[in-house]
Amino acid sequence: MYNYLDFEKPVADLEGKILELKKLAENGEAVDVADEIARLEKRSRDALRDVYKSLTPWQKVQVARHPDRPHCLDYIDALFTDFTPLAGDRSFGEDKAIVGGFARFNGEPVAVIGQEKGSDTKSRLEHNFGSPRPEGYRKAVRIMELADRFSIPLVTLVDTAGAYPGVGAEERGQAEAIARSTSACLGLKVPSISVVIGEGGSGGAIAIATANRVFMLEHAIYSVISPEGAASILWRDTTRSRDAATNMKITAQDLLTLKIIDAIIPEPMGGAHRAPETVIKATGELIARTLAEFAANPADFRELRREKYLAMGRNL
Repeated sequence: MYNYLDFEKPVADLEGKILELKKLAENGEAVDVADEIARLEKRSRDALRDVYKSLTPWQKVQVARHPDRPHCLDYIDALFTDFTPLAGDRSFGEDKAIVGGFARFNGEPVAVIGQEKGSDTKSRLEHNFGSPRPEGYRKAVRIMELADRFSIPLVTLVDTAGAYPGVGAEERGQAEAIARSTSACLGLKVPSISVVIGEGGSGGAIAIATANRVFMLEHAIYSVISPEGAASILWRDTTRSRDAATNMKITAQDLLTLKIIDAIIPEPMGGAHRAPETVIKATGELIARTLAEFAANPADFRELRREKYLAMGRNL
């Protein structure tokens, strides 16, 4: 069974009836229900399509935060081989909200960095719900510097509500760590690709997402602040999060129009959580095409990255 979002109630009701009929048939308590099940399955598919063809920005926020959505480690396990994670910032300690290291992608070496939210209570606590502390960003800088030294392309997977705002994190230089990580992204001489697979929240996201190519999943979001935070600041009323989500232009479609991102990766009907293998495969194919393009057209990737970000907002 799926974890249904509030706007998916029509689909949940139909799929509940389908499950009920299948159980009755399995237990021998009902016969000749195949036609009814087929009819309900068609209605369910139609209802799901109707819901997802016109999602509001706030509904996309909910889909991006879906607990069953594939996370960073799911992509790493499926797309990369020989993944060797690195740990620690060589200054304070290890932060498991950021996972990173070196691997092979289609047989070629790459550096991989991503934010991991966790998939159950234990792993979510272990990874701090994907909200990195300063040592996580310093670990990311270590990996970027190694990638640059050995001329290895960088792939980052962004999925965070934002950097951890706790007192300890601030005492250890959270803002400075984010700034240095962003600077390291911009200064790379090797090509870089970033994919926003869920939430791209504020500086916590941009710190590893300042890449030559930035892609987003169809129902991912990318913003300077969460809709709840924006509503709290603008209207002192978090119940207006829906209004904030609409006005902030945080969806992949909005950001492609604004030329903040370079492409959108389609998701299966009903979101990435309904067919994780499909969306992970599509992501891998786009990464492969982009790396092949970089390899075929060597360039000054640092200068191209500089031009890309300086041009944002100029030609709208």
